[in-house]
This record gives sequence, C-alpha cells and structure tokens, in this order.
Amino acid sequence: MLEAAPADTRITNVLGRLELIIDNENTRLGADPDFDIKTSNAQKSRCLYELTMLFRDTRPELVPSSFATQMQVLKTKLNANARKVQAHMEAVRAVAELLKGAARDAENDGTYQQEHFQYSEF
Repeated sequence: MLEAAPADTRITNVLGRLELIIDNENTRLGADPDFDIKTSNAQKSRCLYELTMLFRDTRPELVPSSFATQMQVLKTKLNANARKVQAHMEAVRAVAELLKGAARDAENDGTYQQEHFQYSEF
C-alpha cells in the first residue's frame, strides 16, 4: 500500500474542512438566526487560501486525479453556497431599506419638525 504524500494529505484535509464549512453554512444560512456568517466566510476564505498555496506550483494537468471527484462535489456545493449567500444579502438589503424607510417616515410625521423648535419673538 502506497503512503500518501504529505501535500496530498494536507490537500485532502483542507478540502474536507472546506466541505464541512460549506455544508454548515448552506444548512444554517437563513435558518439559524444565531449563525455567524462573518466567521464562516473567514473560515472559507482561509481554506481557499490554503488550497491556493498548496496548488500554487502545480500545473492543472498534474493535479492528482484522486482529488477530481472531491473537487467536483465541492464546486457544486460552492455554487449552491453562492446562490444562498446572494439571496441572504438581498434579504439583508431589503430589510435595511425597510428600516431606512420607517426611520424616514418617523422623522417626517410632523412630530419633530425643525420649524417647531425655531426661536420666535412674541
């Protein structure tokens, strides 16, 4: 039995970690109000950076075929993740617009208009 090269083991570990992070984010995004997307995004970025560093001197045709299936599955999950993150960001923008509109309406309800507080002589 051939032993895996250290770089192959590191690549396998990073790919596995990235897949877990993406699965977690895809499951919790939009469903768990306590989900920390900023932390999850930092973890994804770190894994992608590590993969970039591990593959930086490797020509695409020299990437071991043993990674092809795992990378294809990961690509599919990343595409789904991109759609979920985009939908989440659109929802956040929509809520922010609603809050801005509510704040603007509250300011314009006539209760606290500037001319009510201007000094005038009797």
